[in-house]
Amino acid sequence: MGKDVIIACDFAGKAQALDFLSRFTDTKPYVKIGMELFYAEGPEIVREIKKRGHKVFLDLKLHDIPNTVKKSMSVLSALDVDMVNLHASGTVAMMQAALEGLTRADGTRPLLIAVTQLTSTSEERMKSDLLINQPLEKVVSHYALCAKSAGLDGVVCSPLESEGVHSVCGKSFLTVTPGVRFADGNIGDQVRVTTPQKAKELGSDYIVVGRPITAADDPVAAYLRCVSEFTD
Repeated sequence: MGKDVIIACDFAGKAQALDFLSRFTDTKPYVKIGMELFYAEGPEIVREIKKRGHKVFLDLKLHDIPNTVKKSMSVLSALDVDMVNLHASGTVAMMQAALEGLTRADGTRPLLIAVTQLTSTSEERMKSDLLINQPLEKVVSHYALCAKSAGLDGVVCSPLESEGVHSVCGKSFLTVTPGVRFADGNIGDQVRVTTPQKAKELGSDYIVVGRPITAADDPVAAYLRCVSEFTD
């Protein structure tokens, strides 16, 4: 599976999202639909973007009791998305239930990945707010191992942790990494960030890029720059 850039379409509504995607006339980038857009427009926005030829990462970060997550994943699987996620902190049992719910009758399913620690979380915040006193990299690697044992395809982590995840879970275990900014850009509310080029060197399989592309004066050029830095 080759490396790819996923654009985070974090827009408030359908009109903004489709207007943005209409700029991409020569390519159909992989897009992430997150909570903001999905909660505003519901499943129909997923169907519309899929109909336009884009792959979709549905980023809803499920976290509930196993039975609820299993039933929810069954519903999401019917949307024909390409990737979905949940929180690894929901336990192995929850992840196994999610995988069961996501798998269709014919055995096919979207990729399923688990969020380890959000890229807005620093080690200091993790210790003070979550009472997790292990080093951040060790926590991320442990969550990744739990996800792998549950049968998942990979994890969401910082690019800075991709190398560590691959070292304990293997190269085929996917790392999907937000927290990517251009070297000359603003890091916003992220704290564990790096550039597309550095993410490539660290072994990220997918990078998720939002504002550096969506807020750019020329989003298509920013996307192509990102692709060039990450995949060439």
